[in-house]
Amino acid sequence: MKCIGLTGCIALIAACSLADETNAPTLDLATAEQIALKNHPAVAAADYRARAAQEVVKEAQAGYFPKATLYANAVGAGSSDVRILAGGLNNPSVFDRAAAGVAVSQLITDFGRTANAAAGSKFQARAENDNANATRGRILLDVDVNYFNALKAQAVLSVARQTFDTRRVLLDQISTMASNQLRSEVDVSFARVSVEESQLLVQKAENDLSAAMTSLSTSLGSREPKPYQLVEQPLATNVVADDIQGLVQTALESRPEVLSLRNAHEAAVRLARSKRDARLPEIDAVGVAGGAPVHDDRLPDDYAAAGIQLDLPLFAGGFYLAQQREAELKAEAESEALRDLEDQVVRDVHLASLNLNNAWRQLSTTRELIRSATEAYDLAEARYRLGSSSIVELSQAQLGLTSALIAEANARYDVLAQQANLAYQTGTIH
Repeated sequence: MKCIGLTGCIALIAACSLADETNAPTLDLATAEQIALKNHPAVAAADYRARAAQEVVKEAQAGYFPKATLYANAVGAGSSDVRILAGGLNNPSVFDRAAAGVAVSQLITDFGRTANAAAGSKFQARAENDNANATRGRILLDVDVNYFNALKAQAVLSVARQTFDTRRVLLDQISTMASNQLRSEVDVSFARVSVEESQLLVQKAENDLSAAMTSLSTSLGSREPKPYQLVEQPLATNVVADDIQGLVQTALESRPEVLSLRNAHEAAVRLARSKRDARLPEIDAVGVAGGAPVHDDRLPDDYAAAGIQLDLPLFAGGFYLAQQREAELKAEAESEALRDLEDQVVRDVHLASLNLNNAWRQLSTTRELIRSATEAYDLAEARYRLGSSSIVELSQAQLGLTSALIAEANARYDVLAQQANLAYQTGTIH
């Protein structure tokens, strides 16, 4: 650790040469994102919901097309006068016959009910598509954060192992010097404590790496944890997020969650109009045609008829009005939910910007800390070898350098994670 400068420290932290992962597949961030979008069940579920919403659009638009129904009847009447007996005010169809025919109806107008229902279903389908995009964004953010956490864990483990090796070499040297009466057994004890402390650091780092790989595997849609050799992700240019108004505007225009609620609100408005129009008349063109190969002598062999049918609801106990009010209130609720989400988005963008700027400052500070800790360690080691300082001073210098290296690793990957978070909050993650 004596000759480690800033460049060497950064290279050390970025190294991922772990002996137990030499056979693990290599994985870069772009590939990880593609795997997650392909395999993650949440993405598949969101896509299915979006496709189902498209079918609802077809259901609503079906009202514009003709409806054809095939009928078949076989009737046996007890007498020729059965049609005028009790059982109905008018029942002229009770004759002996076996007949089949087709009835066709075509909507002429329902004064906007079907049009608004179809438009509402289109907006709802767009909302579901936006929800699917929002799910993809959340999965991508989860993959990015877990990927950077795994890189961070690898870097910390590299530092821990290097620290353990350095302290073990120092323990061997001090033990040799103590056997030659050049150092005291106290120095040997302090050096042994340092080695054991570094061993604890290695064990914790190995566990943290296994946990990070487990989380990464889950975010990729894998049920079982898998090890990977991760490709280092370079830092982007050190540009602070200072155009906060532009970021907020981008978020309000691009966040799929916001777009989804806007479309859901418009769908609710159209549904409310459709429910209002349910009290208006419906005019249809209807036609029937068919034949009766077996029938009563008083019936013809074939039949056909066409006409215009008016359907006007008069009274339903307040049902239509209640449906309209329900839909209107739900539309108002969607409007308030949209306003609440927009407020949250503005807050989240501000927080993401602050966190990213702070992460850059932390990274700059930790790099300066590495320089100072390296100089302090070199000086303490030289003083100890000359016999002008104690093992305690050297141990403190070692600890300070190790802490600085770990802090730099944390800060480096925090910058990457905060960049991904800002991209997610502004709706530009992809």
